[in-house]
Amino acid sequence: MRVLETEGLDALLVTARANIRYLTGFSGSAALVVATRADLLLVTDFRYDEQARAEAGSVARVEVEGSSVWDRMFRELPSLGALVSIGYEAHAVTVKDADRFAQAGAAWRWKSTTDLVERLRASKDPSEVAAIAAAAVLATEALGRTLPRVRPGMSELDIAGALEAELRRLGSEGHPFPTIVASGPRTALPHARSSPRAVAVGEWLLLDFGAQVDGYCADITRTLVVGRRADERQRALYDLVQAAQRRAREAVRAGMPGRDADALARDLIEARGFGAAFGHSLGHGLGLEVHEAPRLSRTSVEPLPQDSVVTIEPGVYIAGQGGVRIEDDVHLSPDGPVLLSDGRTELVELV
Repeated sequence: MRVLETEGLDALLVTARANIRYLTGFSGSAALVVATRADLLLVTDFRYDEQARAEAGSVARVEVEGSSVWDRMFRELPSLGALVSIGYEAHAVTVKDADRFAQAGAAWRWKSTTDLVERLRASKDPSEVAAIAAAAVLATEALGRTLPRVRPGMSELDIAGALEAELRRLGSEGHPFPTIVASGPRTALPHARSSPRAVAVGEWLLLDFGAQVDGYCADITRTLVVGRRADERQRALYDLVQAAQRRAREAVRAGMPGRDADALARDLIEARGFGAAFGHSLGHGLGLEVHEAPRLSRTSVEPLPQDSVVTIEPGVYIAGQGGVRIEDDVHLSPDGPVLLSDGRTELVELV
């Protein structure tokens, strides 16, 4: 790993599950990985013996331990060469585990690090982009199978359950985050939890959901009206968010600072007097995790990496009335933005 030389490290202890999968392909829930400039060591427990060798054996040396993977990792460190300075992922190590460095790991100098592997993950290779695109197609098809069954009187939980069932039937490995189904005034809660509330005629219905293919996530949001045609006020609000989302997804570019990408949508919403009602960022990176680098926010000065995959999801939320959010997934290719989700954002009215 070239990043080790840049950071002045002989090795990096990787404990974050998404980073372990990125480096080795191993998708189990219990493992430690040590990456040096020449080698990868993966230590797991007996439950994952066959799985680890199948998924990671071609890129890493796999060691299986019957008791403590930490003890086995410390015993194996000398086999990786003359290591002096070893980094660890400060955000992914508990205080209890960090205490091990001063005890079993006293022979080495430990240095906290931040986002070393995450920076590598920000730019996707073609296989990663293809997996996210496949997840987006799957998620869109699941939504298409669910919406014809939605009726006034159904609860948010009923709708979420129907959508999640379709996601699974179509092959989603899991749900990258708890599915959000919000209705009526609850659509003004950007991260509402699905509830027993019944959807009433003429209300907003917001669905924020995802799918996973080969470990990679898609993240899509659609907002629609249930039971009748949208009224004039609803259509005006929807048209504003739709215009802001389309402007951003068509104009966002690799190399653009995150705050400039955010402004593509925010400037339009603020010009219409709804700036205070758009309180979250425009979007975030997608990959093995549903929220990862880069950030498209008012405060981010970092340029968006080429070949990153990001969400474009502006929203306007009016307390007591409701809100609208529209979200698609976009690949920042060298030739410009490429939609990975379907981009069909016309207002749906379930009449």
